[in-house]
This record gives sequence, C-alpha cells and structure tokens, in this order.
Amino acid sequence: MTKKRTAHIISHTHWDREWYLPYEKHHVLLVKLVDTLLYKLDSDPGFKSFYLDGQTIILEDYLQVRPENKDRLEHYIREGRIVIGPWYILQDAFLTSSEANIRNLQIGHQDASRYGTIAKIGYFPDTFGNIGQAPQIMRQAGIDNAVFGRGVKPTGFNNTVSDSEYESSFSELIWEGPDGSRVLGILFANWYCNGNEVPTDEAEAAEFWARKLADAEKYAGTGELLFMNGCDHQPIQQDLPTAIEVARKLYPDTEFIHSNFADYLSALRKTLNQELSVVKGELRSQRTDGWGTLVNTASARVYLKQMNQLGQAMLEKIAEPLAAFAYSLGHEYPHHLFTYAWKTLMQNHPHDSICGCSVDEVHREMITRFDKSRHVAEAIIDEVKAVIADEVDTTVFRQYGEDAVPFVVYNTTGWTRSGIVEVEIDVERIYYREGLKRDEMSQRMYAVDVTGWTLVNHEGTVIPHTAVDLGLHFGYELPDDKFRQPYMSRRVRLTFEVKQAPALGLAAYALVRNASPALEAPASLIAGPQALENDHLRVEVAADGSFSLTDKRTGYVYRDLGVYENTGDIGNEYMYRQPDGEQALTTKGLKASIRIQEDNPYRAAIEIVHEWEVPASADELFEVEKREATRFRGRKAQRVAEMVPLTIRTVIAVTREGQGLEWKSTFNNQAKDHRVRALFPTDLEATVHHVDSIFEIAKRDNVPAVEWVNPSNAQHQQAFVDVSSNQAGLTVANLGLNEYEVLRDGRNTIAVTLLRAVAEMGDWGVFPTPEAQCLGEHSFSLLILPHNGDGAASGAYAAAYQFQVPWTASQTAVHEGKLAPASAMFDWTGESVAFSSLKVNEQSGDYLLRWYNMKPEQTELKLVTGSAAPVLGLAYRSNVLEEKGDALADSALPVYQLPVGPCEIVTVGISRG
Repeated sequence: MTKKRTAHIISHTHWDREWYLPYEKHHVLLVKLVDTLLYKLDSDPGFKSFYLDGQTIILEDYLQVRPENKDRLEHYIREGRIVIGPWYILQDAFLTSSEANIRNLQIGHQDASRYGTIAKIGYFPDTFGNIGQAPQIMRQAGIDNAVFGRGVKPTGFNNTVSDSEYESSFSELIWEGPDGSRVLGILFANWYCNGNEVPTDEAEAAEFWARKLADAEKYAGTGELLFMNGCDHQPIQQDLPTAIEVARKLYPDTEFIHSNFADYLSALRKTLNQELSVVKGELRSQRTDGWGTLVNTASARVYLKQMNQLGQAMLEKIAEPLAAFAYSLGHEYPHHLFTYAWKTLMQNHPHDSICGCSVDEVHREMITRFDKSRHVAEAIIDEVKAVIADEVDTTVFRQYGEDAVPFVVYNTTGWTRSGIVEVEIDVERIYYREGLKRDEMSQRMYAVDVTGWTLVNHEGTVIPHTAVDLGLHFGYELPDDKFRQPYMSRRVRLTFEVKQAPALGLAAYALVRNASPALEAPASLIAGPQALENDHLRVEVAADGSFSLTDKRTGYVYRDLGVYENTGDIGNEYMYRQPDGEQALTTKGLKASIRIQEDNPYRAAIEIVHEWEVPASADELFEVEKREATRFRGRKAQRVAEMVPLTIRTVIAVTREGQGLEWKSTFNNQAKDHRVRALFPTDLEATVHHVDSIFEIAKRDNVPAVEWVNPSNAQHQQAFVDVSSNQAGLTVANLGLNEYEVLRDGRNTIAVTLLRAVAEMGDWGVFPTPEAQCLGEHSFSLLILPHNGDGAASGAYAAAYQFQVPWTASQTAVHEGKLAPASAMFDWTGESVAFSSLKVNEQSGDYLLRWYNMKPEQTELKLVTGSAAPVLGLAYRSNVLEEKGDALADSALPVYQLPVGPCEIVTVGISRG
C-alpha cells in the first residue's frame, strides 16, 4: 500500500540584502518584488501565502521607498498571507556576538509584533554553520523548531546510517543544545530552492515532479515533503496556483498544497512515527570533506570583523550598562537610540555582509554603518557617564586643595578588573563666554604648569603614572538648556594601572598637587635586555623574535611563541586555498630587531621588528583561472618569484597586575593573494580544545573526522581559543580575529589568522574584489593567558572577556553625590558562570541581567545588590525575549541565589522599587 504523500509548497524569496550587487541595486529589486507580491495577493485569492525570509528588515527597506503601501502590507500580514519574523536580519551567528544574536531576535519580535503576528520559525536558511546554543535560544523564545540549510549531512533512509552523532537518517531530526534543549530540526537537504519555478506545462511538470518528489523522499522521514518555491532574490512565481493544479492532475496520489511553515510543521509532527536522529551541539559540517563549510569567511576582510567587535562592545558592554547605571539615578534610558544603533549595526550582520564575501561596494558602505552605530553609542556613553560622574561623591579630594582634578573610571565588565587605563584630562579651562580674546586665552593656557601633579585614588594612595602634555586643546559642551559652550584648555594624557575596580562599577581618582610622597617605586618589570617578568609570568625573547612564556604559577614553559607564517591563497572570499606543493614561509630563524620600548612601574614592553619579504602575488595563471571561473579546488596557480617587503612590528607587554601577555602587531600589507598567521605552540597533550562561541565554551576535536579532506581545519571563534591539559593551559584572546586553527603539527599549535588577502568574491560567478586584498596598514591585538588547565576556574576566560571591553572614564569636579567613590550596582558570584549583559527593558522598565554557564555541570549564581544599587523590587527569572517569569523569592534583594543548569543561559529581571 502506497503511503500518503503531501507536497508542501512554500513560496518565499531568500533576500540577501547586499551581495553580488551593491545594497541599493538589490533594494530596487526588493521594491519590485514586494510590489508584485502585493498585486498578486490583491488579485488572486488562490495565491495563499508568502514567507518573507524570516527577517523584518525587508519591511523597513520596502517602506522606505513605498510608505504608501504600509496599510496593504499590514492587512496581508494580519491575514496570514504574508508571514514575517522572527529575526530582524538573517545574521551570521558565529561572527556576531552572543548579545547581538539576542538583540536580533528581540528586535525582530518587536517589529513583527507591530503587525500583529510573529512567525515562530527558527529560520537559519543559509547560515554558514549553526551555533550549538541555537536550540536553547529558540526554546527560550517560544520556538520549538529550527529550519536550516547547512551543518548536517543526511544519509537518507535507505542508505547506511553511521553511528556518528553528527549525521541524520532523515532531513528531519532532533537538534539538541549543550544544555539539553531540543527542537525539531528541518534540514534543507535539497536546499531552499527545491520547489523553485514549478512548470505549468504538463510535460515539463511531469519530468519536474518525478525528479523533485524522488529527491525529497530520499531524505524525508514521512510523506510530508517540503518544497521551497523560491531562491536568492527570486521573483515571485505568479502562476504557482496554476502549476499546483497541473501537479494535482498529474499526480492524483499526492496532495499538493500551497503551504506555510506552521501548517507543514503541524502536519509533520502528526505523521512522525519513527525515532529521529539526535544531532548535538554545533552544526559545522564536521562529517563532510571540509570544503563547503565556508569557515574562511571568518578571515575575509578582517578589518570588518575588527570594526564589528568594537561596535558590539561599545553597545552591549559599555553603553547599555552605563545607561542602566544612569537610569538607576533617575536618568532616562534611551531605548530609541539603542534600537537605532543596534539596527544600524545589525545591517552589517547578514552573512554576505559580515562574512566579507560580497563585492567591494557592499563593504565600503558597511564601514559607514559601523561608524554611524559607534557614533550613536559614543554619544550615549558621553551623556550617561557624565550623569553618573556628577553623582559620585568626590569630596574626599578637597583635602588636596581647590585645584584637585577628579575623574571617574568605569568597569563595565561583569568581573572585578585591573588593567591599564589612558585618560585625557583638562587641568584647566577657559570658556569663550568669559569674553577673553583668543590670543589671551591661548597664552593663559600655555602658562599653566602641568608639572608637579600626583595621581591619587579615593583612599589617598599615590598611583604610579605617566603624564603626557597634550598642549592647547579646543573643546566644547552642548548643554540641554543653552547654546554650545566652546572653551580652550590645557590637556594631559594620563596612563596608569587601575587595581581591582568593582564589577559593573566605578572608582574615583584625582590629579592633585600636595599629596603625600609616593612609596618606594616597585621593581622594574624588565628582567633583562630581552625579558619581561611580573608575579605571574616571565617572557624571554629569542633572536628571531619568537619568545618563551613561563607560567610561574604552574612552572609550565611555552616555547617558540609569536612566529609568523605566510602562505599563498588562490581561493576567494569564501575559501582559503593554498597553492599545490607550496611550503609555508615563517619568521623562524629570521633575525629580528629587539629593543626595550617601555619601562614604567605599571607596564613594561619590548618591541620586535621583522624585516621580512614575501611573494608579491599569485602568478599569471591565477588571472586566467579567475577569468575562466575555474573552481578554487581545481586551480594550479602558484606565487611569483618577485618579493615585496612585509615589515612586522610586534610589541609584547606585561603589566604589574596582569595575568597575561599583551601582544600587538602592525604591518603595511603590500602583497596580494596570501595569508598571514601568528603561531602559538602549546606542546600540551590534548585531543580537544575549547573555544568561545555564542553563549558557549564549545569543545572541538583537534583532529577532524575521517571524512574531512581539506588540508585546513580552520574554525570560528569569538573572544578566545584555549588548549589545555590537566596541569596547564594556554588561552589566546583576540580583538576581532575570528579565525583560528589548532594545527596537527605534534605541538597543538594555536594559529590565529591575522590577514587573508584575496582577489575575488567567489561562489557562483566572476566577481573581482580588488579591495579584498586588504592593502595598507593593519594592526592586531591578542592577549596570551597561561593558566592551570581550567580556563574558567582560573579566571583566564574572564580576563579574555574583559580584554574585549575598552575602559571608560569621565572627568568631573569636587562635589558631593549619592555614590561612593568606589561603588557598583550589582555584585555576583558563580563558579564557571560568565556575565553577558546589563540593560533596561523598554516595556517593563526593569533591569535585565544575563549570564551563562561555561561548563556542562550544574552550578549556582549568587546575586547581590551593590553599594550603588537603587531601590529595587522583586527579581524574577526571564528569558532571551526578556519576558517575566517566576519570582526568585518572596522578598526583594539584596541577595538572591539561583541554580544554573549545565550550559544554561540565565536572564534575571529586577523591577524598580
């Protein structure tokens, strides 16, 4: 007996907002598409519905040009014929931060709710790999499914099924996150265009459906077959109702319906009568040949990733917590500005944008968006940090006289923090409103004595520092109640080490003239002509610029760190491809110029300069292969014999309190078609390593599966990668360097990609991208953290997270205030718990704090109000959508304790008292 078969045909278009065309050219096509869709819905009730690609930004982009059609759009959305949400944009999840992934979901829901309906579809059609925590995030958002195109290779019902946890018997599967959350997973085994352009001609339709039905049944676990009627920028198939009638006539044993995801999933659940494969954790195509993962987009146009890292940190790690702090003091929380800044930033987060795999025009526009979003964040920060500083009681500094110059340093990370701060301070100002002539103003400022100042903290301790006279400075204030107030000032730049600044808090300092003498200066951190040392580690630089790092706490010595590697790259923005037979060039054995760059009580640094040469480019054959659209795996090009300079300047530094070694590299890239990496051998015995991902410290194998044939095993990272054994470990933290590889070289070397210079977009055609060669100046920052083998418990991971967040400071005056000169809003403890965010919810006005468990074991979180906390109401469990859940206790703070499950994402809401 033939089982019942239903063909669910879902109309859609996958809308890459920008890609092989600049944004505005895609934009014009989008307007045309939605115009056509509205016409079709108006004129043909048989055209049942259209899925608008899961991203609400399409509505914004369309209405920007067609505002007169808003009511028509809303009518069909409320009617269910246009299906929207749940995302704002379809992001690349691995290259956008944990909080950016959540803001994307929140804003998508917020925008969709204005139209009365939100599609609860976990839609990941073309994400370049899928994050392990997606099931938990979906579940917390009330979504019980995930529909995706990459990451799992099904075997098909009639084929041999491997025991591997990374294979699925069917295109339907159970996807389980590291916390145990499960969703019904639907893999586009035949891609999201398997029902595209259905013929209306009977002969063509018979051939089409014979092939398409067989392809779908090869992978499907039931008779509910999914056909996606659309593709990238696909115009609407207006004659689809006719095509469906033709199919019904040809295949009376099959029910053809113009369907939608909700109906398809409902029907599927009713007919599932066999056990589905359970696929756990990250979906990165581990059980494939390794050529189609597109992971090397993590290193395409690295400058974009660096701008993104900074933009995200400015919003989620500085502006939001500071704005929450100011809100606790009665200042308005600027929800509208945050939404605008996040949306502007997230317009750079679609995979073809943030992955750096589009034409040059796309990425030029991205730079403007990064700047725009960051400027809004900076404006918010400037306003709210001044509000907070005005409420800090700085009267403790009156004892030093009227000319004391106080300022406040903010630690917006979730842990107590020490580190080097640079702050610019005006030691004296003259405002234009005082009526002096400009020459006289300048003369007075030049006459100010900037020598003889002492830096003290609120306890009166003298702080070692350096001060650089920045000379005359023009500035201005923009008061809320009067015209702009320009001034001239005498400005200095202070550099010093902050010690133990409270988490989510502040500490006050002041420049003063009559403080008590400083204690005897501490011993130098310079331990020799080519060595650095503090209480935690010792660094010794070799003649070739590589260095050894001794962890004084464990005694373990890491050797040959900091060697640079250079190889050719005849791939494209998507894929790295080294020329056949090429041997990598390295700086091992290349004599370097080495000198002491800095020797201060709080920091010491060594400069290492490599005068290196690398091949200028790939050869002429490469140009032919690109023009002929030769697939990257079949290319035979090599690099030319001509060499160009690659002078690399590296500065390594230790601070007195720091647990890690600061590493910064700069160079001017004049070579094409190549890759530069920094190598950090660990020599630790380990078969796996750990890497910071989205709300997860993911565990990955050092050696890929047997199916993997790609010589490269590069992977994604967020803040850091870590190789550890039972006794020792090495964490390498980065700023916007999202690609790494643990080499199979017998040393478990961590290789961090600094730059990948390529010449074309790649994928489906010939798209030259000369700007992807990334010529010009570049700089890269790492923090190298040795530890005892447990990165979470040792604090190495916390230090790596703090490395992502710039310090913030604000000059103020001597005045009374509500806040103690060292204070914080909240304090918390939790073994293996990582802090993620503090913000204010727009609907409730409640404070929302988020953490996640870095380990797969149960733990406990203890939350305490800090000395600067406002009057608070009850605390409750929330979720990623910031909805109110169960109360944590029957009384208000100051102390709450709550269990945290393995790898759980925990959000706590606290109402205002």
